[in-house]
Amino acid sequence: MLRLTCLAANRLWLGLKTLPAQAALALGGGVGSQPADNRRLALNLAVILPLATLTWLGLPGIILVMSPSIDAWVVRRAPGPIHKGDLVEFMLSHPVAGPKPVSVTKRALCLPGERLREIERLSVDGREGTRSWYYCGRTFLGASRPFGHDGRPLPHLRWGDRPVPVGYVYVGSDHAGGFDSRYFGPVRLDRLTRMERIL
Repeated sequence: MLRLTCLAANRLWLGLKTLPAQAALALGGGVGSQPADNRRLALNLAVILPLATLTWLGLPGIILVMSPSIDAWVVRRAPGPIHKGDLVEFMLSHPVAGPKPVSVTKRALCLPGERLREIERLSVDGREGTRSWYYCGRTFLGASRPFGHDGRPLPHLRWGDRPVPVGYVYVGSDHAGGFDSRYFGPVRLDRLTRMERIL
C-alpha cells in the first residue's frame, strides 16, 4: 500500500512539474526545441481576454440564491422601480436568521397603499397556537406557521386589516415554509434592491 502511495505521489509531482511547460506550449510559447507559435498565442489571447474581462465585470453583480423559497438560482441587480412580483434583495437581521445579518431574496407581493389583511385562526395540527392567513386585496399571500423547524414557537405578524404604509413592501414567496414578511412584517422600500433572475 505504501509503495502504491509513493508511486501515485511521484506521478503527481512529475505532472505538476511539467504543467507550466505544457501550458506554455498550449498557449503558443516556445518550449525546448519547439519554437514559439505567435498565431496560437494570439488566438488564445483573443478568446481568453474577452472572457476574463466579462467574468471580471459580471461576477460582482451576480448573487447565488441559496433558498428553495424562490424560483431562481442566480440573480443580479436590475435598476428601476420595484413592481409587484419583482425579485428584491435586502439584509435581514432576525433571531431566526442567525446572529449576523444575512442577504435575503424574496418577491415584492404587496406594495405601499395596497390593503394587507390578516385572518388569524387556531392551529389545526393538534398543538396549541395560532396561524394567520395573509391577503393583499383578494390575493392569498401565504399562511404563517406557529412553530419553527426546531419546534420552538414562531411569532407571526399581527396586522389586522389595513394598507401597507407608504415606503414599505410586504415581501414573500410561494413556499409554505418560507421565512418572510409573515414573521417580520413589511420591509422599508429603501432597504430593497430590485433583482432579476438569470438562472
